[in-house]
Amino acid sequence: MGRRIMEWAARSDYMGGIPRKMVLTAVGGLAKAVVSLFNSTTVHNADTLLRLVRSRPNGVPLVTVSNHMSTMDDPFLWAFKGFPITDANLSRGGICFYVVIWSGKCIPITRGGGIYQEHMNEALERLSEGSWLHTFPEGKVYQEDAPIRRLKWGTASLIARAPVNPIVLPIVHTGFEQVMPDKFHRGKRPPFPLWNKDIKIIVGEPMELDLPEMRQMATSLSRNTSHSTLGWPSSCPGGLDEAAQKHLYSAISEKIQNVMERLRIFAKSFSKSKDQSLC
Repeated sequence: MGRRIMEWAARSDYMGGIPRKMVLTAVGGLAKAVVSLFNSTTVHNADTLLRLVRSRPNGVPLVTVSNHMSTMDDPFLWAFKGFPITDANLSRGGICFYVVIWSGKCIPITRGGGIYQEHMNEALERLSEGSWLHTFPEGKVYQEDAPIRRLKWGTASLIARAPVNPIVLPIVHTGFEQVMPDKFHRGKRPPFPLWNKDIKIIVGEPMELDLPEMRQMATSLSRNTSHSTLGWPSSCPGGLDEAAQKHLYSAISEKIQNVMERLRIFAKSFSKSKDQSLC
């Protein structure tokens, strides 16, 4: 069976890109109204996100990662004032590791399908083109005020397997769980987004991941441990075997999780002192 291509949602050449532009305009306009008009939104370090989305070295991909607070995080996360959410030329592909994102620029990842499922290859293609990819590496919506959960390995595998080392930018947000709560009335979500809520979006700084050194460490650790095998190919740069890949993806995920947790803690005090800087 040939590999399927996301002709409508993820590709700009389908019917001249007109369907995608229509969806982005409609959804982006609604998201802008919800986030920028009906609710109060504060963004920390937005300039870093805007700079990396609009201008970065030629051919260098961008991977943004964030926590997942509601079913509407995408597109609400990109609807703050000043962000060009309706720009179809930003080349953003969205990945949530359990469900299709409906914003018109997405790649469907099947929950439980593993990190080598077919559409992960399409995500790698986007990265090889120097595009922007956003992921929700926690793997599901968590609306509780709790530490960042253990991350799924899909995001780490994309970072490690990308032909060009991507820029990794962590983001943490709060408030969307109040705009679209999972249990609003009789255990169901509201029929439409709520208003008069406080939304905070905390953009971190690009992470420095020394992937060559992390690969060497993963290879060294794998020699002293035993793992059950899942039949993974040795397609990770450096030809790492499955055991080494597991160590590598775990190490990358742990680093991202730790940074996201620091951002989450910072967000709790952000409203008290908006001019403070991240450590």
